[in-house]
Amino acid sequence: MSPDLYFALTLIVKMAVTAAFVVGATVTAERAGPLVGGLVATLPLGAGPVYVFLALDHGALFIAQSAINSLAINVVNVIFALVYALLAQKRSLAISLSLAMLVWIALAWGVHEVHWTLALAGIANVVVLAVCIALARPLRHVSIPPVRTYWYDLALRAAMVATLVGVTVSLSFRIGPGGSGILAVFPIILISVMLILHRRVGGKPTAAVMANAVTGLVGFAFACIVLHFAAMAFGSAIGLSLALATSVSWGLTVWAARRRGFAV
Repeated sequence: MSPDLYFALTLIVKMAVTAAFVVGATVTAERAGPLVGGLVATLPLGAGPVYVFLALDHGALFIAQSAINSLAINVVNVIFALVYALLAQKRSLAISLSLAMLVWIALAWGVHEVHWTLALAGIANVVVLAVCIALARPLRHVSIPPVRTYWYDLALRAAMVATLVGVTVSLSFRIGPGGSGILAVFPIILISVMLILHRRVGGKPTAAVMANAVTGLVGFAFACIVLHFAAMAFGSAIGLSLALATSVSWGLTVWAARRRGFAV
């Protein structure tokens, strides 16, 4: 089998597996309410599989360096979710998502132009998350009516996620760990939730999911930090496993705290 054919076949498999996994996870999120939906949407459902596939093609150093840029771009994703949540209170899906995406593109370009260190990216996350969580808190408590999932909704999400995987894996050899770290955490899950929920249940319930996602992205920041250190110390496989466990643990902690009445 020629190298080009092998690459094409493996890429198709990677895209299909990831899309199927993410579709199942987002359907669960939509039916669980804004808190669980926001927390599930910020699990590394899109970034995790992309990182797994990157790890198959690159060494632990590449993964550790990519994690720093993923940590930096997490700041942009937090702002993206908050901007949408604020706009969606009164604006249409088209306006809310378009303006939020313009903000994401501008900030992501700025992130790409900066030489990030772990310390610098960590400080940026602390500052931005503290401000955004405070601004998002009043928007979090809106109930979501039952949502019926149609086949074309699933197809849309599958296509979006598959495209992200295909682009990131294909470009990773050219854009290096910095660019790969940014593309790996493109907010494809958040966007898919916005596209599906906003037009079916309205802006405020969807905004509540995004407001809770701001808190959920704290766990993603911790996961990036764990991935950076663990990949270097133990290799990519263990590093990715520990990062996933970190993100899931944060989500469970927030869920348990909210059930006990704590305003996390």
